[in-house]
Amino acid sequence: MNIACLAWGSLLWKPGPLKLASGWHPDGPHLPLEFARDSDDSAELAIVLCEGVPAVPTYWAYLDAPDLDAARAMLQAREKVREDRPEWIGSIPAVGGADESPAIAAWMKARRIDAVVWTAVPPKFAGVEGRMPTQEEAVAFLDGLTGTTREEAAFYLRRTPAHIDTRYRRAVEARLGWRPLREAHVTAMC
Repeated sequence: MNIACLAWGSLLWKPGPLKLASGWHPDGPHLPLEFARDSDDSAELAIVLCEGVPAVPTYWAYLDAPDLDAARAMLQAREKVREDRPEWIGSIPAVGGADESPAIAAWMKARRIDAVVWTAVPPKFAGVEGRMPTQEEAVAFLDGLTGTTREEAAFYLRRTPAHIDTRYRRAVEARLGWRPLREAHVTAMC
């Protein structure tokens, strides 16, 4: 069974316990992504799936996993998703009655991939799950950070590959000058 993982943020350069069986490929499905999650364990605004925003390119890699359950468990461990939030790990085939993404299903069918997993945590802002910040709130949040916290948030946004070009990213670049790092690259193999 060939199983792939989709990625668009720090998973690309910091896969942690995720066992990759290939490098990251830049031709994943186009998905609606934005920097819209006030991270639980750091100060950045993580890039997450968001309803109603323009779709942007994603990356994908084959996983070294014997089955879908193992792939989901690896991604759950890497993303520190709680056991009571299984819907925060998306997959096709879907589990637990979750809806399948038509864009992802069409993409994987075209590549003859048997199964795929991805991080499906929702936006979160000001401590409210499911709340997407406005563009102004996102920029103000990042602009209000100081010291090491600001540096880490800037690194996260700047390290995200340049072709993952979102509206909020362009606003942050214009206001804060946080442009993509020239040396930014994804982890080829881990």
